[in-house]
Amino acid sequence: MSASNCLRCLGRPSVAGASRGVVVPVFAPRTAAPFSTTAVQNALPAKPKSAEHQDRSVRVYRAGRKMTIKKKNTQDRGKPPLPGERKAFRKKIVLSNDNAFPVPWVTEMEASSLSNENKVGSIVSLPPALQDQLRATEAFQPTQTWGLFRKPSTLIRKETVELTGKMEKAVENKQTARIVLTGEKISGKSTMLLQAQSHAYLNNWIVIHFPDAQELTNGSTEYAPIPNTENPTLYMQQNYCLKLLQSIKKANEKILAKLLSVSNHNELPQNITVNQPLLSLINAAKEAEGAWSVFQALWSELNAQGVNRPPILLSMDNLPHIMKMSEYRSASFDQIHSHDLSLVRLFTEALAGNTRFPSGGAVIAATNRNNGPRIPSMELALKQRLAEQIKVVEGEEAPEPPVRDPYFKGYDDRVEKVLKTVEVMEVNKIGKREARSLMEYWAASGLLRTTVDEQVVSEKWTLGGCGVLGEMERAALLTMKI
Repeated sequence: MSASNCLRCLGRPSVAGASRGVVVPVFAPRTAAPFSTTAVQNALPAKPKSAEHQDRSVRVYRAGRKMTIKKKNTQDRGKPPLPGERKAFRKKIVLSNDNAFPVPWVTEMEASSLSNENKVGSIVSLPPALQDQLRATEAFQPTQTWGLFRKPSTLIRKETVELTGKMEKAVENKQTARIVLTGEKISGKSTMLLQAQSHAYLNNWIVIHFPDAQELTNGSTEYAPIPNTENPTLYMQQNYCLKLLQSIKKANEKILAKLLSVSNHNELPQNITVNQPLLSLINAAKEAEGAWSVFQALWSELNAQGVNRPPILLSMDNLPHIMKMSEYRSASFDQIHSHDLSLVRLFTEALAGNTRFPSGGAVIAATNRNNGPRIPSMELALKQRLAEQIKVVEGEEAPEPPVRDPYFKGYDDRVEKVLKTVEVMEVNKIGKREARSLMEYWAASGLLRTTVDEQVVSEKWTLGGCGVLGEMERAALLTMKI
């Protein structure tokens, strides 16, 4: 039987199949294949149109496709800051403003100015020599408004007179006043600490100040275990010790040059014999390696019994940072408690009353609400001391001190032991009389451009949280339009 179509017509549709409704596939010739499955040949990529295009992008070629990754435009950002330059700029202190008006009725601070009750509410300026001493111990804070006025001045508050009175009473009785300053946020606790240092400098005290307790515990300085110390192992911070010795030397140079040593110190890098000035003892610490031994020798000389020594003021700001576990680790990678650091232990022993100053003195610490952590043991201890200090009126019952929360396990016995017998002083708000005196000083300096009357004083006093010093500065000074 003959085929219905010839072989030449196989490439064309079948008429018979179409008539019967059957779809017949169509085959194309071999020479005209519509696609190919062979691999792509390794040909060189096409050159870019310009060199600028070549610099801006990077071409990555893969089998069968092309991917372009664009580079970011590099900008010349200038010379990077040197190590420590950012911190120095952040901590830069400006104490004068030549554009501000001088206030003629402001007098310089004297030795008895801060303890005189008749000067409560008045403004006194810091003498130039005192400014250098306070700058050496880093008593000025960058967040304070010293740079807005012609020269640094401070307000004498009733808390200032009370604090300096306790310092003088302790020296008269050859005792140690142990005080913790607490209060609301930006209420002037660091300024109160500065005023205590100013009173000590003007009355020829030895001042040892820790400007920020955070630097002792945040793991930012080198540390090493002290040999022959066990249960617990103590740790020394030699670099911080060297910095502290240098600040003590700058701030107390005149007094240290007159004090003589009473013992031989052969273990120091420089041999110190009897009847040598204590200034030469500090000069023996030229490197960080021997700083801790020099500080120990200085501390023993300042606390030598039976010798005429000046009173000592030991102060610290940002107290909560030393009332917790530090960021340092032991050899077994356990966290080190802050009280096991030698410098912190020296301060806590004095704050707890275990260190006796021969001529009396004061140990003052200030809390911090801005940057300080929440320490339940410290807060509970301070509330207990405040409840114990409340004077009970006849016929009324004494308030019961707060107790531990039985469902909370984060209390620290070592912290409560240190704060068991301290005196707590609250630094909260100022009255309208002190606020008016302060605002008159701002207006005389040219910073408050309004008439200071009862209405304006009440307005700023109310906007400032009813007398919170930092809030009043924000309301009156830091929001003004010039």
